[in-house]
Amino acid sequence: MITRKRLAARALGLLVALTAGLLPATAAAADGPAKEPPKVDLVLDVSGSMRATDIDGQSRMAAAKQAFNEVLDAVPDEVRLGIRTLGATYPGEDRALGCKDTKQLYPVGTVNRTEAKTAVATLAPTGWTPIGPALQAAAQDLEGGNATRRIVLITDGEDTCAPLDPCEVAREIAAKGIHLVIDTLGLVPDAKTRAQLTCIAEATGGTYTSVTHTAELSGRVRQLVDRAADPVATPVATEGAKQCQGAPQLKAGLYSDREGFGEHRWYRVDVRPGQELRASVSIGADRAVNNDYGVLLRATTVHGREIVRGSEAGDGRTDVISTGLRYPKAELDGADGDAAEAPETVCLQVSNSFSAGPAVKTAPGMPVELTIDLVDGPDEASDVASFGLGRGWWLIGLLALTGLLAGLVWGWISRWRISVWRTN
Repeated sequence: MITRKRLAARALGLLVALTAGLLPATAAAADGPAKEPPKVDLVLDVSGSMRATDIDGQSRMAAAKQAFNEVLDAVPDEVRLGIRTLGATYPGEDRALGCKDTKQLYPVGTVNRTEAKTAVATLAPTGWTPIGPALQAAAQDLEGGNATRRIVLITDGEDTCAPLDPCEVAREIAAKGIHLVIDTLGLVPDAKTRAQLTCIAEATGGTYTSVTHTAELSGRVRQLVDRAADPVATPVATEGAKQCQGAPQLKAGLYSDREGFGEHRWYRVDVRPGQELRASVSIGADRAVNNDYGVLLRATTVHGREIVRGSEAGDGRTDVISTGLRYPKAELDGADGDAAEAPETVCLQVSNSFSAGPAVKTAPGMPVELTIDLVDGPDEASDVASFGLGRGWWLIGLLALTGLLAGLVWGWISRWRISVWRTN
């Protein structure tokens, strides 16, 4: 009896030990690979113009230091943050040296708040405004891994190191497909500074903010740093083909590409019976373009027959133009086995009608963001989605009938009112 109890106890102990040993491994497998912490590089203008005292009665440099101290106190633990300066060390008149004046004040990594604040406290307005070289160096600061990356540029003036155009630098960074976003903040900006900082931000999908108060500066920088810590969908870089044959095969997800003026790009998606394809495309006008442009998204068969299309036109009042389509593939009645599950290859064509003046660079192409989703198709034919966009003849007929009836009723009411008026 005692032997049996001992055997049972040993078996139970062995089971517990095995369970304890397996659970951590199972949990780790379920959690998947650890997510890389986001990276942020704060790029601060320390040029001579930062001496101006027009922000809440203090200098622009003092306002920036105060904002940085507040931001450093509130940096989320999961964010890897660095600080880069431009125009902080060379006070001379040699333009070649002044345009190289950018250095990493605090390396991108886990923040030691005391060390970072001490480094910021030593800054004094000094030299030039090499924004382009600073952006190039900041992109290198953030290299490595697949973490989300963000540059926050804070300056009070436009770049003084032409012909290296910082807007072109931002476009080149975006064209690399490393998913790096540049946000810009202008301290008491003039029109030229505002235009340049807006162009830099739009080239990478970032934001531009004009700042005239210290509280605005600290609040906005803190918001951008916090935003880096939020999970975001990172587009997968792809390259469309010139025709459907040989185009990249896409699954549900978010994709980024570049498309030249007036170019057509093709992609392929497999849609199974009973599924509905939902696709949308957005093209950003990241440079000066002519007014009156458009974007077209077409779904066709591999043989070229158009299934459905979506299009949108613009007139220069917005920097992004988007359109979308939906295509439900009906289940095959009477089919069984492999035939009932065989997917249909749908070709997606993205076209644009952008144009620009001769002085505008055409390379790299404009940023394209393509969203693909595959969902369960509608169960009933009464569902509007079951007809797809561009197939709504029944809707046109319904609208025409409604308009006719409304016209008849309004005409009868008008005649009745006129007859009453004449009688009285």
